[in-house]
Amino acid sequence: MISSPTTQRPPRVRNPFIHLALIASILIVLLPYYLMIVTSLKPLPEVFTYPFKWLPSRPAWENYIEAWTHAPFGRYFLNSAIISVAETSGVLLTSALAGYAFARMRFAGREALFVLFLGTLMVPGQVQLVPNYITITRLGWLNTYYALIVPWLASVFGIFFMRQFFATIPQELQDAATIDGASHLTFLRRVVVPLSRPAFITVALLTFLGSWNALTWPLIVTNTPEMRPIMVGLLSFSNEWGTQPRLLMAAATFSVLPVLLLFFVLQRYFIQGIARAGMKF
Repeated sequence: MISSPTTQRPPRVRNPFIHLALIASILIVLLPYYLMIVTSLKPLPEVFTYPFKWLPSRPAWENYIEAWTHAPFGRYFLNSAIISVAETSGVLLTSALAGYAFARMRFAGREALFVLFLGTLMVPGQVQLVPNYITITRLGWLNTYYALIVPWLASVFGIFFMRQFFATIPQELQDAATIDGASHLTFLRRVVVPLSRPAFITVALLTFLGSWNALTWPLIVTNTPEMRPIMVGLLSFSNEWGTQPRLLMAAATFSVLPVLLLFFVLQRYFIQGIARAGMKF
């Protein structure tokens, strides 16, 4: 009787130096967040004490209430939510359509056009500020949601990422759909989109994070508190209350909390999307 061959798993790496390096890296990454939260919970007399106190004597939750009442953070959050959701929706739509065209459709000059798209990734974002600002000014969109959303409704990285992911879908599925009379749009909607949930979540997460954390462009095109997103509002708050680290750190904590929670909830799909998108070029 011939025994079937068994699959041998690769040995696990048990080098203690690697584990120590990973632990040190984690501590370095988490330290700023820890200091931010601890400082936000310190009473005023403990903020400037020496030596530094790693834990407050009591949690000063009133710092969060005081910081919230000193600036219209509710409006800042609403603006950021509107901008981020609209921008993310637009990027998902344009990235899915363009990514599908580059991955699954055959047309003259496809590869050259795709390389041209990728070439724009090497253009620094600062170079685009002046022409974008001139365009927005001529359209009369300064200090409006249009200025904050429309220029970023398409993403070259999103198109590239979707193209990479769509290319991993077996050609047999498209052939079967074509035999059944499905158009490209039908195949995209009924087959590609359901199979590409990790890719959509990854692009959505990266776009939402980038939009939520944007500072330079919103700072240029907004000039009233009613239109400021959260990061511009936080900058304005720091200019006024920078001498109060406890309030500044409290504002920073509840400003970054939504995106941290979003990332922790969706990180499994984020990892799947990154892994599969890199399987085929």
